This record gives sequence, C-alpha cells and structure tokens, in this order.
Amino acid sequence: MNGSIGIKGFPKIERYRKKVAVLIPAWNEADIIDRTILAVRTIDAVSEIIVIDDCSTDETYRISLEAGARVVRHRTNYGKGAALYSGILSTDADVVVFLDADMGETAVEIEKLLRPVLENRCDMTIGRLPRPLRGGFGLVKGFARQGIKRLTGIELQAPLSGQRVLNRRVLDAIGRLGDGYGVEVAMTIDAARKGMRLLEVEVEMKNREYGRNLRGFLHRGKQLVQIARVLVSRWQTR
Repeated sequence: MNGSIGIKGFPKIERYRKKVAVLIPAWNEADIIDRTILAVRTIDAVSEIIVIDDCSTDETYRISLEAGARVVRHRTNYGKGAALYSGILSTDADVVVFLDADMGETAVEIEKLLRPVLENRCDMTIGRLPRPLRGGFGLVKGFARQGIKRLTGIELQAPLSGQRVLNRRVLDAIGRLGDGYGVEVAMTIDAARKGMRLLEVEVEMKNREYGRNLRGFLHRGKQLVQIARVLVSRWQTR
C-alpha cells in the first residue's frame, strides 16, 4: 500500500490480492443509479460492479450499463434478498459489498467498510449511517435490534443497514439469503451463529428517507412484518 490519501485523510486502499465485487440490487432506480456506480468506480480496491436489476420498469438497466456496471436482469420482481443472491452467484469474488442503489455520491464511503475485511480484522462490516433527518419513530429498528440480541447476544446500532462487506467465509456459512426487508436481519443472525466476526463502522452515507407520512408508515409496516417472520423462523431453529 502506498502513501496516497483517500477518504478524509485515511490511507487509500490500493492493491490487496483479493477480488472485490460490489453488488447493487436495484428496482426503478434510474434517477440515481448512475451516480452510485460512478462513485464506486473511483475506489481502486473494487474489481467489478454488478447491478441486479430486479425487473425495473424504468431505464435502470440501460443507465447501469452505460455507467460501467455489469447487469444481471430479473424478468420477475423477486425482492432484495433474491437480487443479492443472484449477484453472489454471478461472481467468484473473495470479498462482496452489498450496496443500496440510492446512495449516490456517498457510495464512496464503502471504502471504510472494505478496509477491516480486506485486512482480516473481521468477516463482515455493517455501515452505521447518520440518523436520518426525516425518519420514523425507530420502532422497526428497535424491534430488529432486540430480536438479534435475544437470538445471538449481539447488540447492534444499525441492524437494518444494507451497506455491508462480507468475505467468502460469511457467504459460505450463511448460504442462501433471506427474502424481502428481512434479509439484513437474517444475514446478521446466521453469521453470528456461525461464529463470524462482525464490526459496525460509521460511514457518512445517505440514502432515500421515508418520512412520517403514509408512504413512510406503509414502508415500515412491510419491514416490520417481514422482520418478524425472520425472527420467528430463527427462533424456531435456535
């Protein structure tokens, strides 16, 4: 590693002998997907960028290709978990990054998540984002946090974060990912139960916010139901 400077004074990640793939599940993200991809392309450690277009009805597929990503296209909308799993099956990378499509320019912050995994200080990093300006009441996050703690003994500040970096040990240990909005909770529980080393990392990333309006409450309601299903299923196999 040379002495060049990356994000906010950190030494820049240059040459690790590991292949890094960034997986971006996307559904109708044409308005921002190119900015997310272009931000990721500035990170030297990244070997390939794969967008999993989960049956978008807008220009997500075309724009992703033009921005320089490889695109896996679903003909049916299967949900986030299935999209991420399709991405995993499409790469032989040693390290995989899960990145939400709506991160835009702040996607460069995944460099902070990459470093601990590439340096073998942990098996999975979880991005802890700043508190949203127009968030909900924290009920879904609290529910997920308590469920994970009860099932694994681990307490996380960002149990729902979709910004994660995993090595192959984690992917091999947890196997097929969960579905829908419960994918992150399922991933965390399964990895912890297999003895994987988890680390939360603060990142200055920002994605789409769902405020305290009807759309926001409906979104969080779906999250709550799907997370509850994950917790029940893991409770039954504890």
